[in-house]
Amino acid sequence: MDALLAFFNTPLFGTPGWFWLAFLVLILGLLILDLGVLHRDQHVIEMRESLLLYSGYFSIGLAFGAWIWLQLGATKALEYYTGFLVEQSLSMDNVFVMAMILGYFGVPRRYQHRVLFWGIIGVIVLRAIMIGLGTALVQRFDWVLYLFGAFLLLSGLKMLRGQQQPEHHPSLEQNLLVRFLRRHIRVSEDFHGGRFWVRLSDPASGRPLLHATPLLLALVLIELADLVFAVDSVPAVLAISQDPFIVYTSNIFAILGLRSLYFALAALMHRFIYLKYALSLVLMYIGGKILLHDLVEVPALLSLCVTLGLLAGGVLISLLGTRERAKLGRQQSPP
Repeated sequence: MDALLAFFNTPLFGTPGWFWLAFLVLILGLLILDLGVLHRDQHVIEMRESLLLYSGYFSIGLAFGAWIWLQLGATKALEYYTGFLVEQSLSMDNVFVMAMILGYFGVPRRYQHRVLFWGIIGVIVLRAIMIGLGTALVQRFDWVLYLFGAFLLLSGLKMLRGQQQPEHHPSLEQNLLVRFLRRHIRVSEDFHGGRFWVRLSDPASGRPLLHATPLLLALVLIELADLVFAVDSVPAVLAISQDPFIVYTSNIFAILGLRSLYFALAALMHRFIYLKYALSLVLMYIGGKILLHDLVEVPALLSLCVTLGLLAGGVLISLLGTRERAKLGRQQSPP
């Protein structure tokens, strides 16, 4: 028993092992509840259910932050909450991309949750690798943090400048990964329920051959999109905290909530026309704070308040700015 207690209390990346175990057990329980109970029948998720799911995940994320506050102190908890907000906000762009991917492959609405759910499994693994490498670099080479700060500052400026440019929607027809997959694996023309793989008879030999379904291609592209977006979001959270436990847990809880909100958010994202301005300011603030951290020490509570204020302001101004357009759309929609 003493050996077991010693094992659980052994620090793993600076945090006791039982903290990591508690987090992983909680995430595993949430995933089993989500897919095995709430969405076992693969039904269409309407806006009300999407909002309820998000409320549940968001509340659990907040409660986990309160637990961190009790166990690790106020500073760690404030860093967690800041990372949680930043990750959710930066990942909102991913909603556009997910909607585009699911629309391109014509994924029926009743199977979209299945694609997004299994995408979470990939996120859990990929984020662990990226955050592990990022924290190892920062702890070994202090100057890497300044690179992250400069990268975030430039990313914020690029995002701000991008708002002045006309929107460009890439075509998935020419996507190299889609073309590679279609060329090197058998892909069925139709969906086969919620299955990613299916055995179909070969027209020439009559033998059953394994085929990927369009659902699998959509899943692969969504995983790739998350990897691309993580290039911005992981350095942003590492700039807030270099504690792997804080960075990883805030990332995973934020993504769990956002995926559950997808079905409501995809229909409303056109209302958030000024949110990217707020996100660009958040990135520039975090980048500037890192570059100047030797001269100015910014309290964790102030960072949380600035981040929350900028994001809330962006959402509020967007909703007010598109109020008339939304009212006109409701009037024109059929009863």
